[in-house]
Amino acid sequence: MEQQEFSLRLAQLRLNKGVSAREMSLAIGQSKGYINNIETGVSFPSMTVFFYICEYLGITPMEFFDVDSKNPSKAQELLSAVKGLSNDDLDHLIALAKGLKK
Repeated sequence: MEQQEFSLRLAQLRLNKGVSAREMSLAIGQSKGYINNIETGVSFPSMTVFFYICEYLGITPMEFFDVDSKNPSKAQELLSAVKGLSNDDLDHLIALAKGLKK
């Protein structure tokens, strides 16, 4: 993943969470413009801060780099919600998801 793609992914995930770049910067213990600098390509986070970013977003590093998953935290929430459903219920949800994806 190139820096520009990283920056766009960070912005997408931050917006999915519904927080401002300033709010996120301060929440992870950085200066108020830190996330904005990453999103505009001015800087790049260290590995340590990258892990803080993932933790703040409620995702794993692997989910961060999975650009096919538009909102991994919502996907995790859905997965948690379906645990314990019957096979028939799961089949209905799968059919519904496939229908929505068209």
